[in-house]
Amino acid sequence: MNKYTNTMIRPYILAETNWKTVKDTDYQVAILPWGATEAHNYHLPYATDTIQADYVAAESARLAWDKGAKVIVLPTVPFGVNTGQFGVKLCINMSPSTQLAVLKDITDVLSRQKIQKLVLMNGHGGNNFKQMIRELYVHFPDVFVCAMDWYKAANWNLYFDEPGDHAGEMETSVIMKIAPQWALPLSEAGDGKEKKFTIKGLREGWVISQRLWTAITEDTGVGNPHKATPEKAEKYLKATTEKIAEFLVELAHCPLDSLYEQ
Repeated sequence: MNKYTNTMIRPYILAETNWKTVKDTDYQVAILPWGATEAHNYHLPYATDTIQADYVAAESARLAWDKGAKVIVLPTVPFGVNTGQFGVKLCINMSPSTQLAVLKDITDVLSRQKIQKLVLMNGHGGNNFKQMIRELYVHFPDVFVCAMDWYKAANWNLYFDEPGDHAGEMETSVIMKIAPQWALPLSEAGDGKEKKFTIKGLREGWVISQRLWTAITEDTGVGNPHKATPEKAEKYLKATTEKIAEFLVELAHCPLDSLYEQ
C-alpha cells in the first residue's frame, strides 16, 4: 500500500515496483523529484519540500501513465541547497557541486539503459539546475534533461490570497491537504514576517544574492500561513498535476530529433 492513496503497487513509482515489472517496461521518461530538509515556520515539518515534490511527482505520473506515457518516478532527493540557513538548527545543506555529482551518476545510469529523457522536478527555492543541465549535456548528449519548479506550473495567485515564499499560505495549505498528520494547528504558526534587503536593487529582485535566513525571519517562515485551507490546495494541486501530466505525455511521445520546429 502507498502512503498517499491507499492503493496497491504503482508501476510508475520505482521505489514501489519490482524487477518483474521494470524489466518488461520500456520507460520513456524518468522523473527525479528534488526537495530539501529545512525548518518551515513552527507548524510545518522539515520535510515539507520533499513531501510536496514526492506527491506532485507521483500524482502527475499517475495521470500521465493513465494516458499511455511510460514514466518512472525515481526516489525523491531529500536534501537541497541551504547555504543561507546554517544558523537554523538541522537545516541540512547539499551544495550545488554535490547535486551535480549526484545528477551525473543518475544520468549515467539512464544513458547506459537508453532512458533518454530526465525531468528534474524541483520543490525547493534554493535549488537551481539550469547550469547543471548545461554541463550534463557535455557528458551525456544522448539524454535530454529538463527541470521544472512544480509550484510554478499553475498560477498560484488564482488559488491563494497570499501564497507566500516559504511556509506561507500555499505550502501550509498543501501540507494540510496531503500530509495533515504532520502539520500543527495554525494557532501554533508564526506570522512569517520577512525583513527585506535595505539595498533597492536587491529588494526589487533584479539583483540577486543569498538571503541569511536568521536575519530575515524570526520563525523561519516567509509568508503569512493563517489563511491556509486544504480546500485551496485541492484545487491548486489538481490544476498543477494536470498541467505537469500533459507535459509529461507530450515529452514521452516526442522523439528527441523532433524537439524543435521544422
